[in-house]
Amino acid sequence: MKRKIIALAVFLIAATLYVLLYHKNKTLKYIPENADAVVLIGMKNLKRQYISSFAAHPSLWLREKNKKGKTNFIQESGVKIPDFFQIFHVKNTHFLQWYCVLELIDKQKFLAYLKQQKFVKKQENTFQKDQVFLKIDGEKCIVGTSELAFQSISQSISSGKNVFNADSFIDNSLGSISFISGKRIRSFSIDLNSDEIEIKNTQKAENFSSIISNLQQKQSFLDAELDAKNIKNFTAFFNENIADSQITHFNTTAELEQVNDTIITYGYDDNFNEIEKKTFQTITQPNYVIALQSKNAEKTWQYFQNKKWINAQNQFTAIPFQPNVIVKNKTGLEIKSTRKPIQLSPKLNENYIFVRNNPRLLSSFKTLTATEKRIISSIDYIFYGNKGEDYYVTLKGKKEELPLILRW
Repeated sequence: MKRKIIALAVFLIAATLYVLLYHKNKTLKYIPENADAVVLIGMKNLKRQYISSFAAHPSLWLREKNKKGKTNFIQESGVKIPDFFQIFHVKNTHFLQWYCVLELIDKQKFLAYLKQQKFVKKQENTFQKDQVFLKIDGEKCIVGTSELAFQSISQSISSGKNVFNADSFIDNSLGSISFISGKRIRSFSIDLNSDEIEIKNTQKAENFSSIISNLQQKQSFLDAELDAKNIKNFTAFFNENIADSQITHFNTTAELEQVNDTIITYGYDDNFNEIEKKTFQTITQPNYVIALQSKNAEKTWQYFQNKKWINAQNQFTAIPFQPNVIVKNKTGLEIKSTRKPIQLSPKLNENYIFVRNNPRLLSSFKTLTATEKRIISSIDYIFYGNKGEDYYVTLKGKKEELPLILRW
């Protein structure tokens, strides 16, 4: 009898662990039919990875036990934990506009959480904090970096017509990012390793190691080379079609510098005489050089003029960091910042973007919280690479005792 009770207890524990950590509802009800990009995070995969990492670092056990009074969004906000966290981009919207839909299990608790986090009520059931917008829609909440698509998203998910299956987007990885074009879905896996996040559609990540190794030897904040196909892909994110620009290759190098900026304002003294007031602030600005190879430099110049990206002083105004100058040469065009000229890095004849972390970045983000600053400061570099049909992105963290999943 005792053996039967023990066997039953073991079975119930195993079944509970399976349901909590492995069994997944793969139905995705909250991706609208007009979505063109989807990010999925397998929450149970993430939970298992967190538990195994936490178990491997006993030094954290006492620290976590002693944490009190900190609100956990998932546990204490009245939101249901989904098996797959679904983030999506809506077709024909700005590339920075992303959304997700949350299920509410306790609406009053969720409203109390919003108040605690200092969200401001804009109108009935709509709230905002900084660049995060929320709309409570019945037992659901739409969250986004904009509120412009809230109405269309609400209508789409209410219709229940567009129900996806997670297997269409994700395999065995922690997450995925997928691009939808008609009935075609192209997916890239997301993996969280000890000190890096990898996004790729290839198992040949080692093919990019030599490029990364070469770039690590440099000291620039930014180095990049892109061919015509990659230029087209990236400019499409900004809703720009540059097929008529004749540009065939892009190459750039940038460095960061802290400079003193003078702000001039005007006021009046006691006799109503206008007086000039000067204040000074230290800001971070890039020094950069951009080489644009073109099939026809004259046509590229004309294309930029038609876009009103070149002013009367031959400054390239599409780049917000001034002053600069744009000139034509034998191979195309070159754009240079004029405050402190720098040299273009030698060509690698590859497709890549390499951004190295720089302490001066933090001084540019005045509104970041302590947690956000800690996350940014722990990043070493970001790399994007492309070879043929193989794409690879890595966000590399600095070497520390704890893995990324326990640092953040």
